[in-house]
Amino acid sequence: MDLGVSIDSITTAIGMVNEVWIMHVAIIVTVLIMLVAAEPISNFINQHPSSKTLATSFLLVIGFAMINEGFGIEIPKGCIYFSMAFSMLVSFSQMRMHKNNKPVVIHEHYIEGEDKLSENILQY
Repeated sequence: MDLGVSIDSITTAIGMVNEVWIMHVAIIVTVLIMLVAAEPISNFINQHPSSKTLATSFLLVIGFAMINEGFGIEIPKGCIYFSMAFSMLVSFSQMRMHKNNKPVVIHEHYIEGEDKLSENILQY
């Protein structure tokens, strides 16, 4: 994940500036922020799996807007930022409403001993 975000940061830095030193500073600062924030963000995402969907939808909206701009169709940035802020507000309000509920526990799809159960069923 860090590699993907780093490549995205590099691409953004290259596209936004003409000065090489600004690109270097942007990359270094971004990597430092990722190193510091990786664990807290990972813990938050593990406690709130719906945030994965929200983050993915943000990426899709931004990608869609960039593709449209490439074809000469500009979507007002205010509309994009407002929709993202509204989505985050709804998501945080849901988290606040459900904060007293038990945390979501994500289980692997593989259940130990499942293969033995399948073998027993096939024997009959």
